[in-house]
Amino acid sequence: MTVTPEKNEKVANMVFATIYPLYLNRLEKNGRTKEELNQVLQWFTGLDNDALQAILDEKATYRTLFQRAKIHPNAHLIKGVVCGYRIEEIEDEFEIYKQCRQMEKLIDELARGRKMEKILREEKK
Repeated sequence: MTVTPEKNEKVANMVFATIYPLYLNRLEKNGRTKEELNQVLQWFTGLDNDALQAILDEKATYRTLFQRAKIHPNAHLIKGVVCGYRIEEIEDEFEIYKQCRQMEKLIDELARGRKMEKILREEKK
């Protein structure tokens, strides 16, 4: 599928605080914890617990979340299909949409029971 400017803008304007509980609920149903969710989010965004909580408290959008984030240098290693979109094929002009899908891929892997050291990708030496 192809990302459109409208789709990118729609995701950019979604309030992260409304989606976060859905992520958490899904993970808890699969035996994972809020701490593990936050660990994945912190790895991906570079934001600590306080910064993440501030984003949630102010009901910031994905755009704001990713503007404040320092996306992990190994984020390019996140590959695969999420919601019918192959992450590595999403054009750079739709950066927010791509980052959202990368983050969702990490959360999906966590929900499926993948080991944390595999989720938090490292360059192969």
